[in-house]
Amino acid sequence: MTKNIKYGLILLSICAVCAFALAMTNSITAPVIRMQDEMNQKKALEAVSNGWTIGTRTEVDGQAHVSYTIDLLDKDSVAGYIVGLTTSGYGGQMTLVASYANDGDMLFAQLLTHNETPGLGKKAEHEGYMDKFKGNGAETPIPTSKTMLSDADAQAVSGSSVTFTAVAKAIAAGSEYVKNLGGAR
Repeated sequence: MTKNIKYGLILLSICAVCAFALAMTNSITAPVIRMQDEMNQKKALEAVSNGWTIGTRTEVDGQAHVSYTIDLLDKDSVAGYIVGLTTSGYGGQMTLVASYANDGDMLFAQLLTHNETPGLGKKAEHEGYMDKFKGNGAETPIPTSKTMLSDADAQAVSGSSVTFTAVAKAIAAGSEYVKNLGGAR
């Protein structure tokens, strides 16, 4: 019996040392990771801003895919919006930002976080992937299925239907949200 208590105390000591080491590592790396995430977010916002001034961020509640909006200002008027979007792909939650003109036309989009399959769903982070949605939303609907794409674009997303559909639905939801804003808040 004392032998089991001795082994239990040894294991408890090892676990305590490991927990302490993990806590120390986290306290060192967490601020660096947070700063890196903020820098990546800022770069993404600048990339989708269409050259307009990035305005104030407003949190959005009660929307399926829209988590926040940011005004895009051309001189002193609202020219469009950056919309923070969340969706669920094959690998879980995905976050992206997309910019829209006041009429809901999608201008630019960029994937921020995801856990999609390398070689398939991970294609969504490549340059040019989001161009399939560009210029759609106002008069032309956002393509939400492969049948709405050209043959070349449909081939480009083959093997990653879940990812494509998730991104497309989020971008379409952002477009509808911006259309409802109508350029005025």
